Amino acid sequence: MRAKVGNNRELAKNIWYKWLHITKLFFTFAYLNRFSMAQKYYVFSGLGADERVFKNLSFGDAEVEHIQWIPPLATETLAQYAQRIAQRITYPHSVLVGLSFGGMVAVEIAKILPVEKVILISSAKTRDELPLSYRFLGKLCLHKLLPYSLMKRANAFTYWLFGVDTPEDKALLKSILENTPTPFLRWAISAIIGWQNTAISTNFVHYHGDNDHILPFRYIKNAQRVAGGGHSMVLSLCKI
Repeated sequence: MRAKVGNNRELAKNIWYKWLHITKLFFTFAYLNRFSMAQKYYVFSGLGADERVFKNLSFGDAEVEHIQWIPPLATETLAQYAQRIAQRITYPHSVLVGLSFGGMVAVEIAKILPVEKVILISSAKTRDELPLSYRFLGKLCLHKLLPYSLMKRANAFTYWLFGVDTPEDKALLKSILENTPTPFLRWAISAIIGWQNTAISTNFVHYHGDNDHILPFRYIKNAQRVAGGGHSMVLSLCKI
């Protein structure tokens, strides 16, 4: 009799756990389905880059709009720039995808607009995730002395810095660097160095390579590590 009671309890316990498991799966799939059917993705490329860097990345069936950079005002901060470009986000509760500099802009936009999620690739969420050397340059205003014209020339160092190694990716990086307006490059570097953000959106996903030479992984917190990924690892990603 005691054994029968024990068996009944064990059976009830198993049924309860199975019910919980099924319920959990139901709500998990319901959430994922809601997210996968997000009405629109707004995609922000890196500094000077364009949608070509996302050529291998699949967004599924979602509608995608690549945001083009607008000319910055001479003295505006990154947060102020984001406020102006946020006017192009017209679909409510959309998903923001930001690469490098574009991720920082997406973080700022998420502070002023309701969004479904922020997806960051090779980017930073706060000023504390920027290398100390960048902030040091900013304090001493040494970034104003950088040879911006030389920074737009592709060579072995820039290929290493961005983590590109195939002829196709090198040609793309060369084209991107050459097509980046020098005034925009100068302003953006100054805006990044002076970035003061400390707030983090709770609804974000951050993918970051552990071989990133521009935003080293050791400074990044709460990110999904991509083994061997460089700063331009987006060229090798298939989906998010």
